[in-house]
Amino acid sequence: MNQLNEHGITHLRHVDLAVTDFETQRTFYKDTWGLTEQGRDGDLSYFAAEGSPEQYVIRLRRADEKRLDLISFGADSTQSVDALAQKLGSEGVQLVSEPGTLQTAGGGYGFRFFDIDGRTIEISTDVETRQHRAIEEGEAIPVRISHAVMNSNDPNRTRDFYANTLGFKLSDTLWGEHMGEMMHFMRCNDWHHSLAIARGPHTSVHHVSFEMRGLDEYMRGTGRVMRAGIKKIWGPGRHNAGNNTFSYFLDPSGNTMEYTTELEKIETDQWHPAVYDIADPMTQDQWGTADPMSEIIARDSFNAPDKGVFVAPPV
Repeated sequence: MNQLNEHGITHLRHVDLAVTDFETQRTFYKDTWGLTEQGRDGDLSYFAAEGSPEQYVIRLRRADEKRLDLISFGADSTQSVDALAQKLGSEGVQLVSEPGTLQTAGGGYGFRFFDIDGRTIEISTDVETRQHRAIEEGEAIPVRISHAVMNSNDPNRTRDFYANTLGFKLSDTLWGEHMGEMMHFMRCNDWHHSLAIARGPHTSVHHVSFEMRGLDEYMRGTGRVMRAGIKKIWGPGRHNAGNNTFSYFLDPSGNTMEYTTELEKIETDQWHPAVYDIADPMTQDQWGTADPMSEIIARDSFNAPDKGVFVAPPV
């Protein structure tokens, strides 16, 4: 893999959500979304993607308030974890925990900190992998977690934090005449983006995306979720930036979840980020099968203001 992150950050591991409707959400992720409940631990539930070696890609926590608990990224070594923690501390980034043995499923070694918007971010290494398998033809379940997109009311500041502090590279940007820069796609490996920052009214989860095996499996999964009566926000279609397909749904607690496939890999170090005008219909959907992007569609993914800003999750 080329273009490795200068601080040893390798990939997106998991996104951890606190929800008020725990049992409803467990049923949704197992029976409708196609993840495997890998384990239960009291008020925690861990969900794996069958095609991924990660212990889990979504963690649910039963809570009185809905919030993002944390986003976890992998690192290539304990040395990288230690060096990054020391760097962040010296730059005034607030550490939530010092590097040490992790108490969560799969163990490992890592630390947590608040990003510039107050999200809890975890960097970890040496986490045990799980037995995974090749997803078969026609099997419409997620292969892996693809990317996480977060709302920020100052997306350029957030982009700069991830670029300058954590070594993420900018892949592309969406721009609108009235709103300015609307979304920044950031990468830490050769996938077009593992993280994106969207312009929103407040800090919150915009969406979490899952890679499907191929176009047929992506469409079958999209249809299954639609038939289950889950609200589809947008799609199916194919974005320009990243060249990936999209179908967005609202999970029962109001977080947007996406099925995608064929996300672009960036094979060249001479990549020049493009700025795509959202007024061009091809920017949002090359196929023309999705409804045109509108304020109504956009508003669905603004989400509620996150209750977890600058508050570390209990676990």
